Amino acid sequence: MQNRKCLKPLATLFAVLLSTALLHAAETAESARWKQEAANVTITRDDWGIAHIHGKTDADAVFGMEYAQAEDDFNRIETNYINATGRLAEAEGESRIYQDLRMKLFINPIELKKQYAASPAWLKTLMSAFADGLNFYLYKHPDVKPRVIQHFEPWMALSFTEGSIGGDIERIDLLQLQSFYSHPAAIHASTRTTTHEELAYIHDSDPPEPTGSNGMAISPSNTRDHHALLLINPHTSFFFRSELQMSSDQGLDAYGAVTWGQFFIYQGFNERAGWMHTSSGVDAVDEYLETVQKKDNRLFYKYGNDLRPLTTEQITIPYKTDHGIAEKKFTIYRTHHGPIIREADGKWISIRLMQEPIKALTQSYIRTKAKDYKSFRQTLELKANSSNNTIFADADGDIAYFHGNFIPRRDTAFDFTKPVDGSNPATDWKGLLAVDELPQLLNPKSGWLYNSNNWPWSGAGISSLRQVDYPVYVETGTETARGQHAIRVLQDKKDFTLDSLIAAAYDSYLPWFDQTLPVLLRAYDVLPSSDPLKTKLADPIQQLRTWNHRWAIDSVPTSLAIFWGEDIRRSTTLEAKKEGLRAEDYIATKASSTQLLQSLSAAADKLANDFGTWNTPWGNVNRFQRLTGDIVQPFNDAAPSIPVGFTSSFWGSLASFGAHPYPGTKKWYGTSGNSFVAVVEFGDKVHAKAVTAGGESGNPSSPHFNDQAKRYSTGDLRDVYFYPSDLKGHIERQYHPGDQSSH
Repeated sequence: MQNRKCLKPLATLFAVLLSTALLHAAETAESARWKQEAANVTITRDDWGIAHIHGKTDADAVFGMEYAQAEDDFNRIETNYINATGRLAEAEGESRIYQDLRMKLFINPIELKKQYAASPAWLKTLMSAFADGLNFYLYKHPDVKPRVIQHFEPWMALSFTEGSIGGDIERIDLLQLQSFYSHPAAIHASTRTTTHEELAYIHDSDPPEPTGSNGMAISPSNTRDHHALLLINPHTSFFFRSELQMSSDQGLDAYGAVTWGQFFIYQGFNERAGWMHTSSGVDAVDEYLETVQKKDNRLFYKYGNDLRPLTTEQITIPYKTDHGIAEKKFTIYRTHHGPIIREADGKWISIRLMQEPIKALTQSYIRTKAKDYKSFRQTLELKANSSNNTIFADADGDIAYFHGNFIPRRDTAFDFTKPVDGSNPATDWKGLLAVDELPQLLNPKSGWLYNSNNWPWSGAGISSLRQVDYPVYVETGTETARGQHAIRVLQDKKDFTLDSLIAAAYDSYLPWFDQTLPVLLRAYDVLPSSDPLKTKLADPIQQLRTWNHRWAIDSVPTSLAIFWGEDIRRSTTLEAKKEGLRAEDYIATKASSTQLLQSLSAAADKLANDFGTWNTPWGNVNRFQRLTGDIVQPFNDAAPSIPVGFTSSFWGSLASFGAHPYPGTKKWYGTSGNSFVAVVEFGDKVHAKAVTAGGESGNPSSPHFNDQAKRYSTGDLRDVYFYPSDLKGHIERQYHPGDQSSH
């Protein structure tokens, strides 16, 4: 008996030792695999710190590009996947619970692991290389402490497949989601929740800065050297993407902007073709009013003449507290349309959106290897791009516009811009539109095309697509001041070059003021001389009267106009919405003379209070500043910053700079707008220029943290080193992932 007692601790010790040995063996095998993959990869950093990654296979290139991105800004990579997998609250606490809940309505690791297992072998290989590259970086950098994700897994790539600044899931309003799920669900005879329009705007009660992008393509017939040209100009929050090149011996060779942590070039080009995505106005997401009833202590929803049981599931959200990780549990309800996300007027509202992670990731990757119009168009057959339009150009001289390619077929008797009756089977989706049915345009006679998040019906001048040819749900947007500006710089020009395309992209005209400023001037002109504003505003009005409607850093009327525009737009936004008018249309036709002039008086006072005089040049106000690698930047008027001439896209500025003052600042600091800008010429060889906001590295001690800031602020694009011959004389270092020289 005594011997048996002695054997128990020995058995336990043996089990521990065996487990440790097995774990060590697994770690050794894993690290050996990483080292072999690293040996197949060469990373070349150019004199801007931009990584040019080459691997024997596509998977090797993916491994290397993930490693290189992690070197530049691991925090942004991890944060993207923390968000994509619904784990922000584990890093940032209770305030992120409902953001995580929103993600977990659609992102389920168990399901994604199944989808990974069902993926084609070539895609699984790339996903494995994605995880290996990040894990090898952590293995070689033990000083880097992840906030949440200690080990990346291949299936995680399926949680973040598309690359946009705001995915479809983010259309779900968090306050409304919280209102519904923060208390036990109940069926109300009548209830009313806050509508999205009534929620507070994000910056000091101002209407939020538009997000989106500019894409332009020019036919050889309209260029000096008879080569197709492409403008790639995403508007995102700054530092949202990495700039790099990835190539392999399997035919991959793509350059451009990569959303941190993804393994495909999101907006960019290869030697033969280029692609630029712009946020689409397509209606690809629908909400359904569900008639919910309680019966036999269970919940049902009406569908046709039937009652169907609501499906329920438990979702647990872990979140960080001062005492460790706590959990909050939710009971989630679903109909066949999708999860319930809010309630209004006695109805529960469900949402339906695209959920095709394998197809979406496949489409995002394979288009980077498409070399001409035909092969690029073939990628659309996957129908897995729900939120973007695409501007395309290639070395054959083709230019093209593609609308978003995930478009549900619907009964146009219903208005799908609003929640529709979920109990009526006629409101269900009826498959997807075929690619041939989508709005698309090849080689317009005008010789140019563009998109700037406006509707596509003006995107090629006289050759534009016609709205009447398509169902109403393919486009919910309107024309914008930026769209009008694009037409102005593109039409009637036949001798485009890379440099003149850059000039067009940075053209300083602000068309928003064409419609609104004349009514302000007329209001002043009829003002009685006895009115105190007649004297007070005399000089500011004279500045605006002689202004050419162009931004410039030394321009006083730019400051006056934008401060006035901000004030009058803020004070008329609700009235304009009630009238169903754009802000500029309301201001030009409905605003009173008193409103117009008082807004100018307030603008002049604001400039004087903040800068000492209303007579303040725009560059003294509008600034670019990068002080830290934090995702949310701090700003400080006493610290160095750079003047920026271009403005918010609200005013029609093609080069966009979304700026405003912050707590403790008077100057306005930009956080969004132009982030990556590139122009590409497709001749016998591809030739490109580009600039990235700030610099490639997120590390303030890196020479490449802010080395592009001046170029960014002035639109002075640098040459892209696409070919190995271009890199000669411009190589800062060359290494395999994990080499000592890579630290």
